[in-house]
Amino acid sequence: MAENEILYSLEGISKCFKMTNGYVEVLHDLNLKIEGGKWAALVGRSGCGKTTLLHLLGGLDRPTAGKLLLDGEDLATMSQSRLTALRLKRIGFIFQSYHLFPELSALENAVLPALHWGMDRDGAEKRAKEWLEQFGLGKRLQHRPMELSGGEQQRVAIARALINDPDIILADEPTGNLDRAAAEEIMEIINNVRQKTGKTLIMVTHDLELAKKADRIINLKK
Repeated sequence: MAENEILYSLEGISKCFKMTNGYVEVLHDLNLKIEGGKWAALVGRSGCGKTTLLHLLGGLDRPTAGKLLLDGEDLATMSQSRLTALRLKRIGFIFQSYHLFPELSALENAVLPALHWGMDRDGAEKRAKEWLEQFGLGKRLQHRPMELSGGEQQRVAIARALINDPDIILADEPTGNLDRAAAEEIMEIINNVRQKTGKTLIMVTHDLELAKKADRIINLKK
């Protein structure tokens, strides 16, 4: 997608969660457009719906009401099989807690989405090695998560998110578990990839200094 073209269009999006004593509305009548090829930072106080919104954008959940268009297709009404295919092909997820399999090596963790997508193992491992080496982990390919620092684990998670060459990167507090130095290194890696490839980055963060580096800040209130 060319930069400045509308990637996501949200029209009247609401999201409710069922509780034991009723429903809680996290998002209410949200209208929003997000351009492709840019870095958008989602900020706001805890509980305002940032992660919920990110999950909706990634097709991990569906809105209770409204339209959520990705390149004109409504994720709210898309079949589950189509959503799964879209996530594998177009969206890379980076989470705060890494979500690496402890019994697998760094290389094996990075390769998994490509194998699920149907890529041959040799091709998948070649691509994963390229990313991991680019991120300074060339000598750590066979190390398991417990043998890696937090910053190194997050680099593995980034390689895993990029293995299928998605055009959208959704990141939920990707530096939340890291110290300042490691956080800056991780964001430099993510932003360099974004700038070189033209990918869209939508990131939840509590770090306002980090958010100021984004092309756009989306502040969720109430």
